[in-house]
Amino acid sequence: MTKKTKKRFVAGAICPKCKAQDTIMLFFENNVEKLACVECDYTESQVEKQVDSAKRQNEDVIGVFKP
Repeated sequence: MTKKTKKRFVAGAICPKCKAQDTIMLFFENNVEKLACVECDYTESQVEKQVDSAKRQNEDVIGVFKP
């Protein structure tokens, strides 16, 4: 039996490649966060250490959501 990957769309996100809005989905595969556009072949991967160490400037962060 295969495990189904839960994919969520990012509201308002614009694909950096094809510039389409609301086509970016976010999902985890083998503990790696991935983004993919459903309109073109754009993909981006980010391991958990990169996610945790990402620095945001001029932004007040209350907390980090980890589903």
